[in-house]
Amino acid sequence: MSTIPPRFILVLLPLTLLIIYSLLPKNRNQVLESRNMKLSTFLHSVRTPVELVLYYLFIYKMVPQLATFEGRNFDILSGITAPIIGFLYLKSKISKKVLLIWNVVCLGLVLFILFNGILSTEIFFQQFAFDQPNKAMKYFPFILLPAVVVPIVIYTHIVDIIKLKLLIASKEPLQN
Repeated sequence: MSTIPPRFILVLLPLTLLIIYSLLPKNRNQVLESRNMKLSTFLHSVRTPVELVLYYLFIYKMVPQLATFEGRNFDILSGITAPIIGFLYLKSKISKKVLLIWNVVCLGLVLFILFNGILSTEIFFQQFAFDQPNKAMKYFPFILLPAVVVPIVIYTHIVDIIKLKLLIASKEPLQN
């Protein structure tokens, strides 16, 4: 049964509000100064096992094919490239601009699949996957994907993009 507003909004809302709050001008400097971009770059490696779980959920008819790397979900590329980019960054083998581009592309990938996942869920504005909708996100532990994992991934990219843009503009060396 669909509810208005959809329950998934209650899942997405808390961390979304926390992200917005932390990026307000009065909080942003503290967030940026304490940012460890080496750690945050490697953090995106978690996306590879998440994509494998989504694939198995597709096999068990709990998510649509479009939510997998066989469908429209290319986010696995972020997870696969994260340790490579992280290692290159750790060894100072890539520039701030390359790291910025990687973050922007990966943010785009996660946002793309987030919207596809929402639009394939059994809610009143469902647009995709009517034959096999996104059901898994209604159940624990899979609810943690849109409630925790995706917001953390998005937040990490946004903060890293802001910090990288500031570093590039100021021509400061990339330190952490």
